[in-house]
Amino acid sequence: MTRSDFAELRYAVNQLRQSIGVLRAHYGDAGTIRRLENDLERLCIDADEFEQSPPPPVAGRAQEPIYVPDSKSDESAWMGAQDEGLGFHSRPRTQ
Repeated sequence: MTRSDFAELRYAVNQLRQSIGVLRAHYGDAGTIRRLENDLERLCIDADEFEQSPPPPVAGRAQEPIYVPDSKSDESAWMGAQDEGLGFHSRPRTQ
């Protein structure tokens, strides 16, 4: 992580702190607010720890290509499927 990444993390944590403060002002000492504050405290501790001694970076894994055959697939596997998001219905698929 670069210094700008840590600065961005700190900014996001401070935004979260402000949002929780607004919730506390509106809802008082509710249990959910206390848990959010506890989570925020834990996040701050973890961010500090990470910044002081970050773990070693993970080496990029080479992704193996996925083979997709050009042959026609088994149409019965798609019976009952919806064409949601395709924008057209070439034929009815639900029975």
